[in-house]
Amino acid sequence: MGLLFALLLGLAVLGAVYGWRLYRSEAKLPGDLVVALEVGSSRTSAAGSAIDRLGMRYAPMVLRMMGPQRVDRLRKRIDMAGNPGGLTVDRYAARRFVYGVTGALGALAMAANGQPVLALLMIAFGLFWVEVALWSAVRQRKEAIERTLPDFLDVLAVVVSAGLGFRQALDRTAEKYQGPWSDELRITLRQMDMGVSRRQAFEELRRRNDSEQVAMFVTALQQGEELGAPIVDTLIAIANDMRRTDAQNARRKAARAVPKATTTITMVMVPATILLIGAGMFLGSGLLG
Repeated sequence: MGLLFALLLGLAVLGAVYGWRLYRSEAKLPGDLVVALEVGSSRTSAAGSAIDRLGMRYAPMVLRMMGPQRVDRLRKRIDMAGNPGGLTVDRYAARRFVYGVTGALGALAMAANGQPVLALLMIAFGLFWVEVALWSAVRQRKEAIERTLPDFLDVLAVVVSAGLGFRQALDRTAEKYQGPWSDELRITLRQMDMGVSRRQAFEELRRRNDSEQVAMFVTALQQGEELGAPIVDTLIAIANDMRRTDAQNARRKAARAVPKATTTITMVMVPATILLIGAGMFLGSGLLG
């Protein structure tokens, strides 16, 4: 057992030395990773940048193992997450490799010390930590957009009713907001400036966001344009529908929370209270004396 632990420790030291050499050496990077490391350097942490540099040589190998279809799905998920911290497909693959190797080495060390539970946790860390971070970023971005969208539509309706065209009103209103929804609108506006049709630009907006409210906004906007409905009335109707949907979702969440709270009270608090009362009665009866 001691020999195995010494061997694992030696491998870890060699890995650390090799990793430091990779970090300090110059490497020829894929094109989008070069851009990410330069442009996104101010948006990621020092630890994240170091992890990217350690795993960047092995990113193509990870992507080949994933296959084209999984890479396409991954690219869509990264778009939905808003490229948090300058994340790209290559950066994801680099982190997946580093966390995977770290998890595997940690699992071997824990197993050698007779700690199978910790070994399983290290394996789960190596396999799923990047996925958990990406899933959390997608969820937070979706919630932020859905909180902003109804109020944004009200303001946009007011600006349009003041006499500005829809394109100019959209640009003017987007300047007053900060956050993921403003970023999405700026992308859409730049696509329109580059010659993309308004319909196609908003279809791309729908594709980048896994949100029912964004899909509702795009669908209603396109239907209103096809039917010739006034844009102000369409925007107000969309905002009202979104608020009604939010209220219905809140009621559904509250309805689901009641059984969960009841189950928690029944399974945990009631037995614990009974045990405390019984212990108090037993101790107060003097039977121990």
